[in-house]
Parts: sequence; C-alpha cells; structure tokens
Amino acid sequence: MRLAPEGIREMIIATAVLTLAAVGLALLHPLAIAIPITVWIWVISFFRDPRRDGRLAPGEMCAPADGTVSEVSALDHHDLIGGPAWRVGIFLSIFNVHVNRAPCAGVVRSVDYQPGKFLDARHPDSGRLNEANTLVIDPDAPHAGPVVVRQVAGLIARRIICHARAGTRLARGQRFGLIKFGSRTELILPASADVDIPIRPGDKVRAGLTVLVRRAAGTDAISGKQTHESSQRRVTAETA
Repeated sequence: MRLAPEGIREMIIATAVLTLAAVGLALLHPLAIAIPITVWIWVISFFRDPRRDGRLAPGEMCAPADGTVSEVSALDHHDLIGGPAWRVGIFLSIFNVHVNRAPCAGVVRSVDYQPGKFLDARHPDSGRLNEANTLVIDPDAPHAGPVVVRQVAGLIARRIICHARAGTRLARGQRFGLIKFGSRTELILPASADVDIPIRPGDKVRAGLTVLVRRAAGTDAISGKQTHESSQRRVTAETA
C-alpha cells in the first residue's frame, strides 16, 4: 500500500505513542493491546495514497476527492465563475482517502488560502466559514472555465496541504494536495446546457475515477440559461 508522504510526521508520532500505549496496556491485560493496534492501523490507512488511472473520455471531469456527495446545487451566481454555476460538494469521512486530484486538465490561475472555523464538514455553512483553500483552474478544451476546486477543513481537520501554485499545469486526475482528517471538497463550474452532472447526493465517489461532469456538444448559450433554470427546479424538487 502506497502512503502519502504528507502524513509521515503523523504516522511517526502515532507509531511512537501507540507503541508505548500497547506496552502499558499489555501489563494490564494482553487483549487490551488490540485497542492501540486498531488505532495505529487506522492512522496508517488514513494516509493511503492509491494509484489512480481513470479511463475517462474527452469532455469528462473526475471527482476531485473520495467520499460521499453531499450537495449538487445550481447557483444563480458565483463570484469566481462570474455567473450561474454548478456546485458539487463531497464529504470526506475519517475513513476515506484524503488525497485531492485535479478534476480536469488545465493551468492553475490562482490559489487562495482562507483561515476560518472548523465546523463539521456536513454543516451547511462549512464551505463558507471554515478554513479553506481555493484553486481556480483555466481548463483545457472542451471544458468552459474557470473551474474551481475548494479544499475545506472539517471538524477534525486542522491542516490543508496544496502543492499547486499559480501557473502550475495539472493533468486530469493528478494529485495536487491533501486534507488531514475529516473534510469537504467542492467542485464549482459554469452552468450551461452542455453540462451533465450524473451524480446525486448520497452517491459514493472516488478521486480520479468517478465521472462527476460530462460535457456534450451542440448547444448554445441561450439554451444553456434555460437548462440552468430548469436544473434549479429539478434540484429543488429532488431535495424537497
């Protein structure tokens, strides 16, 4: 199992502390050492970094994180997009892989870190109020841009890692960072008629493998606006 190098410090500390705990508990009862061993296995597995080789078609975007889809929203306006947008939120539990990957190929326009609170990542205000890191990507064709990926810290998470910088070129599915412990990742993109989002809240996704967005051809901007409005009605009906 490949492990994320960003977690070496935590793995070393956990190994030392839990080894001492296991020795102490063994003096009380031999079976008690199962507790620190279980915790140690969880810490190590948290930083697993599986190789991902998604066979996606042209015009498809992959999930930027492993986890459960918690939100699929049609927004009237998003400042970074500059107009109507789709926002897909993914909740990462403490048992998910926490490596973040680029949803599409493109060049990073900007990276903006925002200090903040540490609300539970499932809280509706977590995306707005929590510590976060925002990547704005100018995507390669056929995708329209910009595409925004937000790494949002959760109740337990206290450190967001992002290796991408302005000017960095990312391939689709390329790892660019990691959020330590429970968290949320958001994908935000322009709304148009040629965008199809085949997932729904509650779906399980895997970074670099699950298709989050498909872009079709042969539509215009006017029908795109109509589709966005009808999509808002559909999302409202599904979540009512």
